[in-house]
Amino acid sequence: MSHQSDRTADPATTGRTAPEPPSADELLRLDRQLCFSLHAASRAFDGLYRRVLRDTGLTYPQYLAMLVLWEYGEMPVKRLGEYLRLDSGTLSPLLKRMQSAGLVRRERSAQDERSVTVRLTAEGTALKERAQGVPLKAIEASGLGLEEAVELQARVRRLTAALDAALADEEKL
Repeated sequence: MSHQSDRTADPATTGRTAPEPPSADELLRLDRQLCFSLHAASRAFDGLYRRVLRDTGLTYPQYLAMLVLWEYGEMPVKRLGEYLRLDSGTLSPLLKRMQSAGLVRRERSAQDERSVTVRLTAEGTALKERAQGVPLKAIEASGLGLEEAVELQARVRRLTAALDAALADEEKL
């Protein structure tokens, strides 16, 4: 791996001179790609959550959907997809499996046949108790302290907002 700490050290506090900026070739190394670091962390979290969620019977995407439903309750499937950043082609099969497992119910709106609402069943609501320890187990397994995890999450949220803004502004790309 690269020596990022050497490149980001403040010369005023370390007594070192400012490092040279990385070359174009160095910038094209895999270990220099922020996107890959985030991708690798995401895949590692998927594996971690697979283990941590074993007792709940949920997959990681199902867990995320349950988090939204536990927090906000019944909602249109479209809104759930917006929270989770999933398109209907991904979300519909996920909800179908959750419905087959007895965790949620999907119903077409009487007012608008195009709209489908999703709500927790009693079993889905009861599952929240078994999932109570999941977040802290995941943080503990990550090797981060709670404060460090909260700080990292805030930074990732800022990054996500900046990327969303860049995607919305064609001139930035």
